[in-house]
Amino acid sequence: MNKQNILTIKNMVCPRCIKVVREELEKLGLTVESIMLGSVTVKEEIGHELKSRISKIMLASGFELLEDKKARLIDQIKIEIIKLVQNFEKVELESLNVSDYLSQKLQIEYSSISTLFSKTEGITIEHFFILQKVEKVKELLRYDELTLSEIAYKLGYSSVQHLSNQFKKNTGMTASQFRKESDYLRKSIDSITK
Repeated sequence: MNKQNILTIKNMVCPRCIKVVREELEKLGLTVESIMLGSVTVKEEIGHELKSRISKIMLASGFELLEDKKARLIDQIKIEIIKLVQNFEKVELESLNVSDYLSQKLQIEYSSISTLFSKTEGITIEHFFILQKVEKVKELLRYDELTLSEIAYKLGYSSVQHLSNQFKKNTGMTASQFRKESDYLRKSIDSITK
């Protein structure tokens, strides 16, 4: 596969993102051969002019073409963590070691990716993981289908108290207060940083 056919795209974090990116690329007359979170392979070779057009269209839709190797790696780390938290029912989060998981997935020593992530994003990978989990807790609280104990168990918290403490520390309110707040808007998962 020619590297000129592969696009790395920032902010692709859900199936709708994949759909939008595919549609935008097809509008440009490109043939999408494969697409997944953060990456698209097209049949056509992408020259400088076409890449510029793609970049403008992606920006208009809330995405960004990534050219820098380090930026692509940061995006891959975020995507892996987002996938973990969003697919929590398929993963045993309680017994999961995030550092081992990321090292295995990315085939890079964890200390290297951890240093790069902290330096670039201003927070640790662990804190980013916690913030993603807190957003998932918010989502599950809004659905009002699970008790706080069930949410804590499903998201791998050691106890309800641990979840409650982390939730309050990161949101400034208790889970009960959050559940009652009808006008509170959750953050989109691709915008969570601090």
